[in-house]
This record gives sequence, C-alpha cells and structure tokens, in this order.
Amino acid sequence: MNERWLQVRDRLLAFWNQYNRKQKTVLAVTAVLLLVVIIVLIYLLTRTEYEVAFQNLDNNDAAAIIEHLEGAGVSYRLLNGGTAIAVPSAVADRVRVDVGAQGLIQSGSIGFAELSRSSSALGMTDQEFRVRYRNMLNGEIQQLLEGMTGVQRAKVLVTLPEESVFLNQEERERALASVRLTLKPGFRPTQEQIDSYFNLVKTSVPNLHIEDITITSQYEELQPSARLLGAGGSSGVADTQMEIRRQFENDMKRNIQTFLGRIVGIENMVVSVAAALNFDRKVTQEQLVQPLANNDNRGIVVSEQNTMSTFQGTDGQPGGVVGTGQTDIPNYPAAGGSGTTVSEETSSTINYDYNRIINNIEYGPYRVMDLAVSVAIDSGAVTPESLANIEQMLIQFVRTQLAESGLDLSNQALAERVSVFAQEFTQPPPEPANFFAVWWPALLAGLAAVGAVAAAMAYRRRRQRRLAAEAQALAAAQDEHALELELIRNENMVRRQLEHLAKTKPEDFVSLLRTWLVDE
Repeated sequence: MNERWLQVRDRLLAFWNQYNRKQKTVLAVTAVLLLVVIIVLIYLLTRTEYEVAFQNLDNNDAAAIIEHLEGAGVSYRLLNGGTAIAVPSAVADRVRVDVGAQGLIQSGSIGFAELSRSSSALGMTDQEFRVRYRNMLNGEIQQLLEGMTGVQRAKVLVTLPEESVFLNQEERERALASVRLTLKPGFRPTQEQIDSYFNLVKTSVPNLHIEDITITSQYEELQPSARLLGAGGSSGVADTQMEIRRQFENDMKRNIQTFLGRIVGIENMVVSVAAALNFDRKVTQEQLVQPLANNDNRGIVVSEQNTMSTFQGTDGQPGGVVGTGQTDIPNYPAAGGSGTTVSEETSSTINYDYNRIINNIEYGPYRVMDLAVSVAIDSGAVTPESLANIEQMLIQFVRTQLAESGLDLSNQALAERVSVFAQEFTQPPPEPANFFAVWWPALLAGLAAVGAVAAAMAYRRRRQRRLAAEAQALAAAQDEHALELELIRNENMVRRQLEHLAKTKPEDFVSLLRTWLVDE
C-alpha cells in the first residue's frame, strides 16, 4: 500500500515538475478558480429557498403553526419577532392549504366551529354557554373584519343584553359593540369602506343599532355616514373634494415635470404644487334679445295689417249774395247750393319680433382660487439664465390657471406664488448589491476562462506527448536500421574470411564445420 502511494506521489511530482514556473502559476490559479466555482455552484444548487407563508400572527397562532410544522417534519424560520413564519418554497403552497384546512389561524379568537369541536358529553350550564357564545360571536366578527380590505388586525367586544320575559321592548337594554381596528400601514379607508365595517357588525349581532357601535383605529375614531344615521355624513363629500384637489395638483405637477424634464432632467428637480379650489356650484341664466343682422335693426315681421277706406258724399257749399236781410249775418255768404265729397284713408300695422336667447350656464365642479408652485433644481444642471427663464415660464403657467380667480395677476403678485431655486442635491446612499447578482457574470466568465485554459493546456500536453512518441519511434527505427546494417556488414566479412580459409587451409575449414555441426 505504501509503495502504491509512493508511486502516485512520484507521478504527481513528475507531472508537476515537467512545467516551468509560469505554467505552475497558471495551473494553481486555475485550480483555485475551479474550486471557487464548484463551491458557489454547490451552494446555489443545494441551498433551500424560504418563502414567507404566514405573517401578522399572534403568539397563539404562531405556536399552533410551529407545532404543526414540527410534527410534519417541515423546516421553518421565524421572522419579524415571531409574527411571520417562512417555509421552504417547494412546500409553501401545501403548508398553507394544510394549515388553513385545520383552522390553525384564529388570530387570537375562536369561532362557532369551536363549539362543535369542544362540546362536552355532560353538557354545560346556561351561564357557561352564554359566556362561550359571546366569545365565539366576538371571534366570528373579528375574523370577518380581518378579511376586509385594509384591516390588518381587529379586536371585538360585544355586550349582549340579558333576555327577560318581564321587560317590554322599550325597557330592554340594547346590545353594544366596541371594535378596535389595526389598519395596514399607509391605508386610509374611504367613507364607503367605513360604512361597510359598521354594516358588518350591525348585521352580525341581533338588535344592534348603528349608534350603539363604536369603531376606532390606531389613527382616529371612525364615524358612519348620514345614510346610516351616524354623524359623519359630510365626510364622503369632503373625501371627494380632497381627491379632486389631489388629482388637480398631481396633473399640474406632471405637466411641469414633463416640460422641465427635457431641460434639466427628471432626476435633477423636485416639484411641489399647492392649490386652493372652490367647489361652490354656480348656475346662471341669460336672456338675450338681439335684432336680425342686415335688417335695418327691425327684427322679424310677425304680423302685418293694411287697411284702406274710401268715403264719397254731398255737402252744402256757401253761395248767394252777402247777407243783407234782417236775419243774415253781415258779410257772410248765405247757403245757396250743394257739392260732392270724396276721401280715402289708408293705414298699415306691422308687428316685429326679435331674437330671444336664453343661456343656462352651469359652471364646472370647481374653480381655482389660488395656486402656488415651488421647484428645486440641482445647481449642477442649470445656469442662472436658465433659472430665470424657468421662473418666467412658471409665472405664465400660474397666470393661465388663475385667469378666472379674480386675483391680481401682475408679475409682482405672481412672483410671490412661484418659487424657483437651485440647490445641490444629495445623492442617496447606494443600495447594497446582491453578491450573486453582481458576481454571477464574473463567475461565469472565470469558469469559461478556466475551461479555455484547461483545454489549451490539455491540447498542448497531448501535442507534446505525440511529438515525443514520434521522436522515440523515429529513434528506435534508426537504431534498428543501424543494427541491421551492422549485421549485414559482419556477415559479409565472415563470408569472405571463410572463403579465404577454405582456399588456403581446407583442413582447418573442415574442422570448423564439424565443430559447428556438433554444437547444433
């Protein structure tokens, strides 16, 4: 055994010593890189990927899930102070289904399903049943609330009145419910969602009224809308108006960023927009009277009446001798004959009318009352001249938005609403890079380089071995040919000597032949 190890060591030393110092360095580096690549590949291919399967757990639920995982032989990790449990990704879906099927997640509450599982064969007293029923009712409502949008955790306390046959409907106490919700970070419920919380609790408890429900969150007390006979009827309108204002500010901000993004770059500026909107509705009715165009300001002929009449008759004419009688007026002619009279009367009545225009004007849902714009630009991306031009552009932008506000729109007044300044931006700290994401291409390149070097060295060794074998074969052939020539040369010399011996000394030649025959 020792001789075999010595032979292996001698072969390794012979293999190592056949290279020069440079080749030995390349071989050593190649071996180290191969070892590193093999270790990394083994780690990546054999490591267990964990996935968060359960989160936001309380102590009881976490303990029940851990007991189930240990009994099933599934590895796990506790995260976030024991409120989250991660399991291998390969079995995460199966574990979720198993835990859900067994009802291990109760969120610190029990439901009506617990009544059938823990029922006693001996029964229970009425008081015990009432206590357990109230706890299970609280648990059911809690589980329902935790399934609502935005609710992370809920705690419910329901107070049920005692039933009595001696009390009428007015004298009986009413049920009460107190709910504390823990909302998810960053979530703010709308009024419709708040009403859904109240409705869920109301319909889960008999004889429970909306005004007897109290729901609070970690931020404030939630109020129902007027539709549910609560005190928060106007909050729905307020939420809508706030959403419109936020949408308007975001649109203005997006417009400014789109314009300045090509000038200074979107990453080199910060834009802030604050707006004051008036949501008062305004309806105006206009009644306009206008004449027709190109009609001498007359209007439209509605009716026209033309009347013409002719009169003809006879009447007395003055004549005779100027009065001289007793009954005559001096110097006045007396009637002394008759005449014919003809007259015509023409009348025209034309009724005109004008254009009557009635405009019912209903203004938009809001009106911009005031607007302020602030823009901070990286000092390295803008010059003072560009800064002044940007400020003028923003002043024109604000003037357009405030055109119907009734405010003073002079440059001096608008300059107080527009702020543009240059400031050196602080670079955020670089995020820690993932080791494998950064070094994976390098490892692949190193592996390819190692493979190329190993292939080149293997080809070189095969070539050297082939050349050495060819050289040895050529040398052997040359030695064999030389030996053959020497043998031929010796045979010729012996033949000549034997011929000379046979001619000069026949007796000695015969004796020599006899000796050879005896030896054979």
